[in-house]
Amino acid sequence: MDLYDVMRSTFAAREFTDAPLPDDVLYRILDNARFAPSGGNRQGAHVTVVRDLDTRRRIAELSAPASRRYFAQQAAGESPWNPLHASAVPQDVIDRTDFPQQFLTPLVKGSVVLVISVDLGVVAALDQDLDRVGLASGGSVYPLVWNILLAARNEGFGGTITTMAIPQEPRLQKLLGIPQTHAVAAVVPLGKPVRQLTKLRRQPVADFVTRERFDGATFSG
Repeated sequence: MDLYDVMRSTFAAREFTDAPLPDDVLYRILDNARFAPSGGNRQGAHVTVVRDLDTRRRIAELSAPASRRYFAQQAAGESPWNPLHASAVPQDVIDRTDFPQQFLTPLVKGSVVLVISVDLGVVAALDQDLDRVGLASGGSVYPLVWNILLAARNEGFGGTITTMAIPQEPRLQKLLGIPQTHAVAAVVPLGKPVRQLTKLRRQPVADFVTRERFDGATFSG
């Protein structure tokens, strides 16, 4: 596929057929995705390939509590999991909240689940002293995650970035033997999508790009 076509059509695939994702194709996906940039080119990411169904079910179970909180906060008009404002939703309400199973089923129905972690000893957290949520260290791992999805799209497969298991990181580390020196950045189910989307809805450039300053003139071609 043309590069721009891949960029414009890589969507969050959550429904998969029973078609397998063979190891040789997955290897090709990872072999091309590995050229993603990382901070200082330290390449501290690690990908754990999980095919065992029982293990994937356990990952789905670990993702359930965060999913419940997400939808409980959303129903209460809050921005889910946003740290700027403390949640007012009681834990008992969260525990009773139902959520769409599409948040978990891709982890079980996909052909494979990739758990991507990053060595905290090599990330560059340049925003560590700022009084806000840290973001900069993600630059050491998320380009790789996105490259995996782009490469999967190019091969006719797809997936989505999930993070609902991250609040249970210690249990996930124990389940998969991930060392405590590694942070879990994403859990990515991959498989053959039931359908391939070709048109995605995204903001136009004029809605989020400005010249010279944040409050500058709208950028246009």
